Amino acid sequence: MAKVSIDTPLAEITLRKYESPKGLEKRELVRKLCLSLGLLQPGDSRDVVVDVLQVMLEAKRALTSKEVEELTIANRKKYKQPMLGIAPSNIRRQLLRIRDLFLVEKVANNYRVKENSKLLALFEENIEKYYLNSIIKRVKEYLEEVDKNF
Repeated sequence: MAKVSIDTPLAEITLRKYESPKGLEKRELVRKLCLSLGLLQPGDSRDVVVDVLQVMLEAKRALTSKEVEELTIANRKKYKQPMLGIAPSNIRRQLLRIRDLFLVEKVANNYRVKENSKLLALFEENIEKYYLNSIIKRVKEYLEEVDKNF
């Protein structure tokens, strides 16, 4: 039987460019940020990640997963969003996805915006300088190797 290998990336990131964010209301602003960072897919109706991130940004303090859950539900009600994706397990999964982008951290079973920093600083330090740079470097290695072989 032939062995099938699965190409699993070591790292990946999705970045999208949208129109200027000027004048957007809070939830729509966070939604466009989630789309821009690849946390949300265009046209995706399952957008609880928007509320989870908005709750974390507005909290200005560390929250338990239960508090994130309650505030997320309240946020969805406030903006008249369907109560989809609000299961505790899904909210924890969304927190993990945001943590994977280095925007939120877990400290002693509580979640907060990483180091209580500004998102721009977190993006520049963690994603732009480290994560994105390492991906670009590896892609360039492939480009060089392909150029040598072809």
